[in-house]
Amino acid sequence: MIYFRVHTKDIAYITQQPRGLFTAIGKLVDAKTLTQEETAEYWKNREYFEKVLPVPPFYEQGNPDHATTWFKDNPQGNDIYAQMDFYRAMAKKYGLKLYISKCSEVPGEIIYEDDFQIAVKNLNPSVAIETREL
Repeated sequence: MIYFRVHTKDIAYITQQPRGLFTAIGKLVDAKTLTQEETAEYWKNREYFEKVLPVPPFYEQGNPDHATTWFKDNPQGNDIYAQMDFYRAMAKKYGLKLYISKCSEVPGEIIYEDDFQIAVKNLNPSVAIETREL
């Protein structure tokens, strides 16, 4: 199985890993960078994704294990990523360079899994992760 995550180069405080796409665009909203219309669209998209993409339960506790989520390169993971066009458009519009990291084995210790994604902690330094700019 291939796993992938889309992120910026910014390092997230909690995970100490590159900030994922959802969080990166959320930071633009927090900073009031988006227009009112874009902010409304952000909340509409966020509500949708929180309904269709399971939110790993550890986020309710503030992500105490400093986990990162990786999409599965399968029909469900690819479909949900394809639907994230608003997030990619906002990143492009506001100059956030996006990167995709891929690996062909589990990149760390799995603490959560569903049909779309895995969440891992303690990244394994021996796992080959290929990262390129999108």
